[in-house]
Amino acid sequence: MTRPFHLAWFMNFSAGEWNHPFSSGEAPWDGAMYVDMARAMERACFDYIMLEDTLMVSEAWRGTAEATLRHALQAPKHDPLPLAAIIASQTSRLGVVATMSTLAYPPFLLARLCSTMDSLSGGRFGWNIVTSGEDAAAQNFGLEELPPREQRYAMADEYVALVRQLFDSWEPDAVVQDRATGTYADYRKVHPVNFKGEFFQCRGPLNTVRSPQGRPAFVQAGGSPRGREFAARNADSIIATANGHEGMKWYRDDVRTRAAAAGRDPDSIKVLFLVYPVLGVTQEDAEAKYRAMVNAPDFIEAALAAIGTVTDIDFSQFDLDAELPRLTTNGEQGSLDKFAQWGSGKTLRQLASERYDGGLRLVGTPDAVAEQMGEAMEAIGGDGFLISTPFQRVSRRAVVEVTEGLVPALQRRGLVRRCYASRTLRETLLEF
Repeated sequence: MTRPFHLAWFMNFSAGEWNHPFSSGEAPWDGAMYVDMARAMERACFDYIMLEDTLMVSEAWRGTAEATLRHALQAPKHDPLPLAAIIASQTSRLGVVATMSTLAYPPFLLARLCSTMDSLSGGRFGWNIVTSGEDAAAQNFGLEELPPREQRYAMADEYVALVRQLFDSWEPDAVVQDRATGTYADYRKVHPVNFKGEFFQCRGPLNTVRSPQGRPAFVQAGGSPRGREFAARNADSIIATANGHEGMKWYRDDVRTRAAAAGRDPDSIKVLFLVYPVLGVTQEDAEAKYRAMVNAPDFIEAALAAIGTVTDIDFSQFDLDAELPRLTTNGEQGSLDKFAQWGSGKTLRQLASERYDGGLRLVGTPDAVAEQMGEAMEAIGGDGFLISTPFQRVSRRAVVEVTEGLVPALQRRGLVRRCYASRTLRETLLEF
């Protein structure tokens, strides 16, 4: 029997599915819709909600922001940190993970924010570690272009080493609250880090109290070999793109091998595969929904513009009905490789139409999709799934279909939890 697996949700603080027939048309910018979403996820006992982020308005498609803004692709969006704080205040067990780029935050500031968020959430906060993969993002922070990808990872290695030291700059028992001596914190247990590296330096210590988890849970998406190495050394949970049972098993096994070589227990890392379930009352209903999505007039353009925002490639320059030539990028090479399916012989149009199959086509009734998910986990070995929607356009209907349709079908099969057993996010990830 397949052991229980983990569930999380991947989303943006963005416009949502604003033009869907079942959309209320409400503006999501006060965060209320996403708070309701998080509450529904908590009732369904998800591990965490992951708030993705980017730091630019992409002009990758034909050199302008037209497609980005017309299709609401990664823009407009609001900063995930305030929303994460609101969600944490309105939930009690759900993990809340926010994306913060090593490009944008000085290490001390990020460590301080993470520590504060972990305290505010009672130990349920996670940091999604990204280096940013777009020159337009770099230009918003005073750079002409991003450093080369390998250098970005070298910088990220040093960055994480520094913030780890900052998180540990307060010993667990530094706060003594000794009324007799009038001492709140013992200065002998709060330490400067005096970090001096190739890219960063910081005196420390943090001026925040040590948080419930000591450090937040670390989440990371590593696609390239260097990215997988970074994730295997640091992440508590890894975001991975699904690529059929064989490809998913290979990815998980590779990360676990790298983790063991780095001296970590592979079971301490939970690899969650990104999937896009399309649910219906009947198989025919679900297939009709899927066809309506991929055959929408602007779907191909939107799908190609969307992958362009993270790879920094203008896919409009290529023939839709020809195979994509081999490409490399200083953006997200892993995302490019997954999208391109090198050597498959598929045309660019076919690749775009399959953009949200997620490498694991989950189209059907809740029971049928639950069965597929269980079979996939049995074949792969674990650890779970990261639910999302095309273009991260969230609607209340999509949330209900998953939390009140798919999740109960999974629970009936004993594939996901029915109640939380732990308080902190890292403990929740390690339940099984």
